[in-house]
Parts: sequence; C-alpha cells; structure tokens
Amino acid sequence: MSDRFNITAAVLAALAMTPAAAYAMDAKSAVDAGKAAGIVGEQADGFLGFVKPSSDSALKAAVDEINQGRAALYRQAAAKNGVSVEAAGASAYTTVVQARIKPGEFYKPAGGGWVRK
Repeated sequence: MSDRFNITAAVLAALAMTPAAAYAMDAKSAVDAGKAAGIVGEQADGFLGFVKPSSDSALKAAVDEINQGRAALYRQAAAKNGVSVEAAGASAYTTVVQARIKPGEFYKPAGGGWVRK
C-alpha cells in the first residue's frame, strides 16, 4: 500500500506542478472533445485509447501527445518508487484518472471492454 501511495503522490505532484509540460492545452481540448463525443476514453493502463476508430489526424496527434506526457510521468514515478512503468500507469489510473472520468465518457477497465460512465 505504501508503494501505491508513493506512486500516486509522485504522479499527482507532477500533474499539479507541470500541467503544461504534460500536454499542450490545445491537445487537451481536442481530447476533451473526443471524450465528449465518445471517440476517446481512459484505459486501466493509465493511457488514452480510441473507443472507436477515428480518421481525425489532429485528434490522433493530441492523444499521442498526451500519452507521451503521461508515459514520461509514469517513468519518473516508477523510477522514484522502484516499480515498473506499467504499475505506475495502472496506479495513476486507479487513484487519479478514474476519479476524473465524467458521466457519459468511456473507460476501459483491465481485462474488459469499453464502458460508458
């Protein structure tokens, strides 16, 4: 439990202190619109995924940009806490991301399919 707390604290601190470094505002806006449209959702591994295929190259680029920022945060949290990057991402999803999913948006639990909140 202590490892989970340390990972969560590291991810929360990184998100709180450097939101611009994690992703650009226009990427966030594009992803928020994709979530509202039911195209993009949150996955249990801590990354964004496509609920349904999209040919929107700007949306794909925004998802990639945010996922790259998250991957960097998860690598930092993993290194600081001596866990795998995958464990850091999954912990961030459980403790940070999951609580931020709005009604009507999609998420994909571990081992499951897309679910609308």
